[in-house]
Amino acid sequence: MIQKFIYIILLFIVLGEVYTCHLIYKFTKKRSVVFAYLLLLVTIIASLFFYFNGADKSKGQTAESMHVMALLLLFLLPKILISIPLFFEDMFRFTRWTSNKFIYKKIITNSRSSLLTKIVLVAAGLLTISIIYGVFVGKYNFKVREETIVFKDLPNSFDGLKVLQISDLHVGSWDNKAAIEKGIEMINAQEYDILLFTGDFVNTLATEADPWIEVLQKIKTPKYGKFAVLGNHDYGEYVKWDTEADKEANFTAIKNNIEKSGFKLLLNENVVLKSNNDSIYLLGVENWGLNFKKAGDLQKTSENVPADAFKIVMTHDPSHWDAEIVNHQQKYQLTLSGHTHGMQFGFDIPRVLEWSPAEYIYPEWGGLYNKGHQYIYVNRGFGFHAYSGRVGIWPEITVLELKKSK
Repeated sequence: MIQKFIYIILLFIVLGEVYTCHLIYKFTKKRSVVFAYLLLLVTIIASLFFYFNGADKSKGQTAESMHVMALLLLFLLPKILISIPLFFEDMFRFTRWTSNKFIYKKIITNSRSSLLTKIVLVAAGLLTISIIYGVFVGKYNFKVREETIVFKDLPNSFDGLKVLQISDLHVGSWDNKAAIEKGIEMINAQEYDILLFTGDFVNTLATEADPWIEVLQKIKTPKYGKFAVLGNHDYGEYVKWDTEADKEANFTAIKNNIEKSGFKLLLNENVVLKSNNDSIYLLGVENWGLNFKKAGDLQKTSENVPADAFKIVMTHDPSHWDAEIVNHQQKYQLTLSGHTHGMQFGFDIPRVLEWSPAEYIYPEWGGLYNKGHQYIYVNRGFGFHAYSGRVGIWPEITVLELKKSK
């Protein structure tokens, strides 16, 4: 399925270049301009090939490689947007020409719609501007999102508990200290009783955190503390290691750096939160994903947790909720995840228009979902990865207030 999707994308990339050359010639009437564009295209492709071929595979994703990816998207996405409507218009024009010529025996003007061309060019221009905005502004355009969730079985003493969630820091992507400090100031400005970080501390390497540990230590510690779990990127599995010992040392250093940053790391374990005579349980599961590392062990994480206890589960990948948690014989009232980033692209106007390509991969890709009396909140991520920007899906700080139904 994924391979077919890739082939379709490649087809529209090629078509996009064909249509681009056609439009350049249409508006300039000069073959030399088309030739100059093709020369630029070949130069860019060759440069990208040599860059990625010569990149240090032991470093994984870096700020530099993500800027290159942003340039690649800037070069390709507007052309894909151009190619899709023009391709379908050409299919329609060809069908109409065929029927006119062979069925109706008529010769009818079958030229391209100038209105469609203008609309497509305007849309491509807006997409280009959006990608540029996403790189320079959008990736640090932090937004606070608030939700209230009502539970019948929430212990009385925890009525009104405020949970602040962040996810997917990807500190190796950060390139603006002032912007990150502003995001942390926004976190500290919130009222919250517990802070939960749901994984992907780094892109790959423990050393990515070195410039940021002191900055992260500035996040205020609330009444019940700050807790973290691991995400798929925290296991160092996206680079080639010289030895297994090197990989394990990197993994150990990542876990240590999470702790140094002020979080209590939960590794398939739970802690009990107490207030007066009431208690709730916080469960921290290691990464478990349908298509990613399955280090999470829900059974182990739930050891010594009473079946009727109120539980908050931290698990990085939301696919874990559908695959195991929501249908488990025990009831896990609230699950917190991240991972999807909302693909860092889409439309996200709360309760008005929420769409991202991520929804075609993850049924729960961003925001609050429920099945019966069990809920999952998927944070859209504080950081960014792969593409050094965000378009429409802004970095998120989540504040969840838990209320007991009357």
